[in-house]
Amino acid sequence: MTASLDPSADLRADLPAAAVLTPDAADSDALLRLAQAFHANGFVILRGFGSEADCAALEAVARTHLAAVVPPVEFEADLGYPGAPSTRDAAGGGTVRRLRQAYGRDEVFHNWATDPKLVSVVQALLGEPACLTLAHHNCVMTKHPHYGSQTGWHRDTRYWSFAKPELVTVWLALGDEDESNGVLRVIPGSHRAALEPGQLDPAEFLIEAHPASQPLLQGACPLALHRGDVLFFDSRLFHAAGRNASNAVKLSVAFAYFGASNRPLEGTRSAEFGSVALPVAG
Repeated sequence: MTASLDPSADLRADLPAAAVLTPDAADSDALLRLAQAFHANGFVILRGFGSEADCAALEAVARTHLAAVVPPVEFEADLGYPGAPSTRDAAGGGTVRRLRQAYGRDEVFHNWATDPKLVSVVQALLGEPACLTLAHHNCVMTKHPHYGSQTGWHRDTRYWSFAKPELVTVWLALGDEDESNGVLRVIPGSHRAALEPGQLDPAEFLIEAHPASQPLLQGACPLALHRGDVLFFDSRLFHAAGRNASNAVKLSVAFAYFGASNRPLEGTRSAEFGSVALPVAG
């Protein structure tokens, strides 16, 4: 297969240069340049990487499980983020935030998470064979109108426990994601940022009013996605998401991966559900 890679292609005028890879690309030089962009910025977006057939199959199962509230799920009311219902008994208290344990829900999720073309990219970003963690993400993220909450600036490492913090999240958009429906925002390069004492609150969200946070926040930008676009981001990258002001539920599929030389720490939530070692991509 041949690669079509332009590492200088702008995702937005105010975004750093990032690599864009065609869905059928697997050239080693292209993957190397993709990894370089990933390590520089903390993320890359692959436009149209998820096929329409994949998106349709994943969305169909996700909507069926969401309508029936098939467990395990996470409710907005359980987290207490800004904009979430105060309790399960309050208006909107039954709003689902995540369909958890997606890998075991249906074969379509299993197939997407282990797709060889996806694994080849993850392996290139990690620099070694990859494993899928079943403890973190492994879900369908939903963002509902009215009751979908706002998520503050955070790094996923705040609640992950691994020997090394280098994990990669793979986020597939099942529809358009923009400022109207709670698009993900990131701070490019923040996966390398050294923080000052007191810059994080007790839940490890970034304190925006802290003087040292201001230079970081000045670089924040939204990552607009279309159906089939895939965002790969470093677990140490600061990211946030607003509320959904549209009239439709936003759906995204998210899985997280770690390198074969890494491991979840015993006795932590990261080790609770195990992992899946993935075949080495050719």
